[in-house]
This record gives sequence, structure tokens and C-alpha cells, in this order.
Amino acid sequence: MPSFDIVSKTDMAEVDNALGNIRREIETRYDFKGSHCKIERADQAITIHADDDLKLKQMHELLQGHLTRRNVDAKVLDYKAVEKSAGQSVRQIVVVREGLDKELAKKLVKEIKNSKTKTQVAIQGDELRVSAKKRDDLQEVIAFCKGLKFDMPLQYVNFRD
Repeated sequence: MPSFDIVSKTDMAEVDNALGNIRREIETRYDFKGSHCKIERADQAITIHADDDLKLKQMHELLQGHLTRRNVDAKVLDYKAVEKSAGQSVRQIVVVREGLDKELAKKLVKEIKNSKTKTQVAIQGDELRVSAKKRDDLQEVIAFCKGLKFDMPLQYVNFRD
């Protein structure tokens, strides 16, 4: 029985490359001269340290731009609340989301079932397994899911006949 998986994965090596590019750009840009802005990653969390809110906003633009250049969708970023540090400096934690959460998975299952295709959908941890008798039905589901607007990028992997 043909099947495929719907997942949401982020290439963390590309995220690291983008962060390295951001660090180099911060060192060379004129508007960051003399500032104490830095960006670092630990596991799935990116911590942004900036002198003030304006620099923080510039760091957000740098982060989104460099991730897009490295073919990482900026929708994977989940910005947490801005924390005040010493003086005017601010700190913000940005979480890189991976995997489908339960709510999104249930919404996807509901949408696929409402599309009236002859498929079965099963939630398996942080991914969905879609199976059908015909390959054409699976391709129809992929096209249908690409048309849906979600706040997470989706990949369609592990296509089996």
C-alpha cells in the first residue's frame, strides 16, 4: 500500500551556518560598531543579546534574511518575550520549532479527511503517515496540503509504493 509522511524538520547545520554569517556581519557593519550585540545557539534555542530595541529589531531582520538565504523557512522561528538586561540592553530567546505538534497534526488530519480523498491518515509521534490504495490519491493529498496555509513549513518524505 503506497504511503508517505508529512513532517516538519529544520536543518540545524544550515541554522548554524546562518548564525555564523550573522556574527560576521555584526562585526563588520557600521551601525553595530561598538555595540555588544551577539547571537548564540544552544540546542533548539537561539539567544539574541542586543543593546536596545532598535538593534534587536535589526537582529531579527538579519536572522530571517540569513535563514531564508540558507533555504530555511523563517516560519520555524518562535519568538519569546523580550527580557530586559542591565541598563537598556535586551535579551530574547527564539526557539527553532521542529516536528508537528498535536494541535497542528489534528488540524491536518481533519483537513485531509474533509477533502474527501480515499486515504487513511495516522498520527505517529511528531509526523503524519498518509496511505492509500493508489499513488494518484497520495499525490492529490500532497497538492492539497501545499495549498493549505499553516504557520509551520511542511515536508513530504518517505514516499513508498
